[in-house]
Amino acid sequence: MKNFTSVNDISNPETLVQEALELKKNLYGFGDLGKNKTLGLVFLNPSLRTRMSSQKAGINLGMQVQVINAGQDAWNWEFAENAVMDGSTVEHIKDAAKVLSEYCDVIGLRCFPGLKDRDEDYSEFVLNSFIKYATVPVISLESATRHPLQSFADLITIRENWTQPQKPKVVLSWAPHIKALPQAVGNSFAEWMNAADVDFCIANPDGYDLSKDFTADAKVYHNQEEALKNADFVYVKNWSSYDDYGAMPEVKGNWLLGEEFLKTNPETKFMHCLPVRRNLEMSDAVLDSSNSLIYQQANNRTLSAQLIIKKILENSF
Repeated sequence: MKNFTSVNDISNPETLVQEALELKKNLYGFGDLGKNKTLGLVFLNPSLRTRMSSQKAGINLGMQVQVINAGQDAWNWEFAENAVMDGSTVEHIKDAAKVLSEYCDVIGLRCFPGLKDRDEDYSEFVLNSFIKYATVPVISLESATRHPLQSFADLITIRENWTQPQKPKVVLSWAPHIKALPQAVGNSFAEWMNAADVDFCIANPDGYDLSKDFTADAKVYHNQEEALKNADFVYVKNWSSYDDYGAMPEVKGNWLLGEEFLKTNPETKFMHCLPVRRNLEMSDAVLDSSNSLIYQQANNRTLSAQLIIKKILENSF
């Protein structure tokens, strides 16, 4: 494993989950693996869980960790090839990526889509530009179309909370929001669930279907109630339109899961990647219930990052 940007970079997600659960029993047992090596974390966007969990993961492996907020701690980057840099950008991505590679043994990069140009966003222009010029392994800490470490942590969380012999029913359910959000979390979760041993489906309003490149053959319901029948896990997340890219088509009906759903579905577990807008995306009653797995998911972000970094260190050096 050189770079890690999606579930496609691993051979078997279920095997990887079992490795993660073994690692969780001994998080501090590989403190010499990263000795005298540096993990660089580059953020083009705000972060809480990704920043803290990735730093902790590197430290647990004995690495030195350096964090850069691009555009704040560093110069504004230029991504266009053959650009005449007479505007606001000061350093080209080819120089920044190569220089960071001189300082770091592994680099994590977090970037968001612009939600203006679908072709550009879905080509992963920013992430792939960085990977093109970096000379060390690169880990996606979220990109325009995916959030792989989050999805890996989500699958770990599902496996920790499911002991039945049959496949769990996992539903990705769209939620309301006040602004247009990327499809990255939804895309990535769908990809990982399709690759995992679960019964997976998606619930979203008309106009909010995700790209088939990510949902594949997963059944998509435009009726939330129908989709959620007998659900073992409900993963709640907002995203903007893919077809009418970045738009927020009008939604009819109530897509907020509240106390009534909790009462009638006492065994269902609820998930969200955080941050969450309470009582807009999910109600307090659901988020604060014993059925909520949101903090366990957050905790497992360290585990997902640590195992991926560990495997890169083991295979690349």
